[in-house]
Amino acid sequence: MEGFWGLLFGTLGLRPYVFIFLAVYLVIATWHLGWGRALIYLILGYMLAWGSEFSSIHTGFPYGRYIYIEATRSQELWVLGVPFMDSLSYVFLSYASYTVALLALAPIRPTPSGFYGLETDLGRCSVGTLILASVLFVTLDVIIDPVALRGYRWFLGQIYGYPEPGVYFGIPLSNFLGWLVVGLVMIAVLQQVTRLPDWNRWLSWGKRNFAGQMLLGPALYVAILAFNLVVTFYIGETLLGLVGCFIYIPMVTLLIVSFLNRGRSNAAR
Repeated sequence: MEGFWGLLFGTLGLRPYVFIFLAVYLVIATWHLGWGRALIYLILGYMLAWGSEFSSIHTGFPYGRYIYIEATRSQELWVLGVPFMDSLSYVFLSYASYTVALLALAPIRPTPSGFYGLETDLGRCSVGTLILASVLFVTLDVIIDPVALRGYRWFLGQIYGYPEPGVYFGIPLSNFLGWLVVGLVMIAVLQQVTRLPDWNRWLSWGKRNFAGQMLLGPALYVAILAFNLVVTFYIGETLLGLVGCFIYIPMVTLLIVSFLNRGRSNAAR
């Protein structure tokens, strides 16, 4: 047991940014869905992510064949050959992607403070939300995985690699297809978690509704994106960083214009 706690605290020391993003997820998701639902998705999302990684390092499905380099095995927590922090990150990545999809597709209305946001049960669980959120999830990985592969050049460390370099800055295209499949499954599960009835008070404990709330999850998405782009430029991968920026410029422009147009249309009505 002492070894477990030592490795867990070692993980906190080696990967503080992961736990900062996780803490932000817990706060935002609690306000959005309630503490119980946020915790349930944390557990289910972690299990799905870990299962996908465990499967891939042994069978090649769904991401393709890759290996974890156990250089930090004695310093941080690993779960049957998979770094604990790695599977954990899928939870806040998928939740942040889901909230951006909600912001892009949900009906909106002006509020006294000038922010917008109106969720509906249909919007939260629609097929359109599922597809868009999954694509946003994969697009984050297009930025994250190449810089993580170069972890030996920053404080992440070299934690994984591929038997043969892939075509996209060392990442094989099968990896992104796998992320799409896993994203669809995880976000579909998240949609069902949002629909859990209040059969117990703890499910909705901490849930709030306030102006601008729908912007918090997307802000987490932007923070994760910005962190990885900053690291990309910091380690001197200018071309990779520019590619990442150009990937997001059309998407961000479309989301902002769509959001503002819907706000003006609703205000006029």
